[in-house]
Amino acid sequence: MRRYMQILLFASICLISTIYFFSNEAIADEAEHTQSAEVQFIQLELISNGDFEEFEDEFSEEAIIEIFDPLSPYNRLMTRFNIKLFDWVLEPTARGYNNIMPRPGRIAVSHFFNNLLFPIRFVNNLLQFKGRGASIELARFTVNTTIGLLGFFDPAQSWLNLKPHKEDFGQTLGYYGTPSIFHIVLPVFGPSNLRDTVGMAADRYLTYSTYVFSDDSLSGVDNYGRLAIGASVESFERLNDTSLHLAEIASLKKDALDIYILTRDAYEQNRKMKIKD
Repeated sequence: MRRYMQILLFASICLISTIYFFSNEAIADEAEHTQSAEVQFIQLELISNGDFEEFEDEFSEEAIIEIFDPLSPYNRLMTRFNIKLFDWVLEPTARGYNNIMPRPGRIAVSHFFNNLLFPIRFVNNLLQFKGRGASIELARFTVNTTIGLLGFFDPAQSWLNLKPHKEDFGQTLGYYGTPSIFHIVLPVFGPSNLRDTVGMAADRYLTYSTYVFSDDSLSGVDNYGRLAIGASVESFERLNDTSLHLAEIASLKKDALDIYILTRDAYEQNRKMKIKD
């Protein structure tokens, strides 16, 4: 049993590394294979938030913000690494997944996992004194968990027009005046900055996997097994999200003259917009 769990753990780590690599900045098209996981990540986030057009407007109208980038050589290297991971692993995996899972099913799975991230949005709305946003998030979670059959459907938005108010701890730090410090490209996770990296670590305490795959909930499984199960579930979540946005990511990828500069500036501008919102 122990040997089996070790093998499962190793396989899961490999899978999640691959998937995260490519989903965080995913894209896919044949014309120009210079795209990266960073672009995917940004596109996925913008598209899933439903604010891509708004982002484009701000990005074109405002002066380009100054970005402190002392790690530029490392960031470019990591960007290329993430691109290769996406092109070689995530994109073909996502396309294969698309062939076996109908789009309505993938959308339902996306709704389910998104519903589980309610604590992050709710708590960070409260920390920023956004009472209306927190109330709407609570209402969305209640409606979607019950009427929406555990979150697989989103009647809160489709029936009641309750749109999500997405906030995370990186945005909360920005709300209180914490600067981005410097830009950094993370392996697997893609573009970020020091403030958002700290926020990402804090958000882990509000993520379902931290508790669902804990000692108490999986008492019969050792640490390797719990880690393997958690990694597999999160990898699947990322794969499913990526599979829904391959076309959009590919269309945006075509215009990149310098993929690193594009993803860096887009990420920082998008985060600035979200903090101001």
